[in-house]
Amino acid sequence: MRSVGFTSSDDPGGPAGVEDEFARAWADPRHTRFEPPPVDVNRVLAERYRMSEPLTFTRTMLWDAEVRKAWHPDIYLPHVVREGSALSWNAADDLTTFDRASRQRRWLEQDDFGLVLERVRLNPAEQRVTFVGAARLPGPDGTTLRAGTKQPLFHIEHAVGGEEREPLNQWRIVHLTEEPDERLAEALGGRTYQGGLPGFIEVYIRSVLNIRLDRTDTA
Repeated sequence: MRSVGFTSSDDPGGPAGVEDEFARAWADPRHTRFEPPPVDVNRVLAERYRMSEPLTFTRTMLWDAEVRKAWHPDIYLPHVVREGSALSWNAADDLTTFDRASRQRRWLEQDDFGLVLERVRLNPAEQRVTFVGAARLPGPDGTTLRAGTKQPLFHIEHAVGGEEREPLNQWRIVHLTEEPDERLAEALGGRTYQGGLPGFIEVYIRSVLNIRLDRTDTA
């Protein structure tokens, strides 16, 4: 599968460009799209976990976790991103748009890591984060970085929904394939949380809120 998507020569530009690029990619019928149902964070906490103290997770907490994850994916997504491989740079003055590089597991070959380059847009007003994959980007020192080519580029959108005391974790991903790839959709569907919370929320509860968290529905 050939990697497509924006490069340093057809950069989407500022904050609006990142979100527009995601919307264009999502609307393209050639691409492979995946959008799981929203996760009701407090319902899953009550049904699947035991905690060291009572907790009502809020929208405010969920947005804070999303922002932290955007800047530090290796800390908040240790099952996906290789430890110490994440780097962010080229931040706008308001810190809502920046470039990011990290070594991530390939979607279909979980034992293999590749370099992923992304432009990131934080949208606090709508509590949404958009990640647009790039084939190449100028790095922190201006040297051109090139993403791995063993899988198609992909864009991701994470969003916070629901009410303050009933937050919903929402996300969707589009792979820039030349035709829909059922293998990617099946792999994503089979691995999505496995009935629990997204990993970054577990990390946030343990490391930021300092609350012990254990799954109760696993052997």
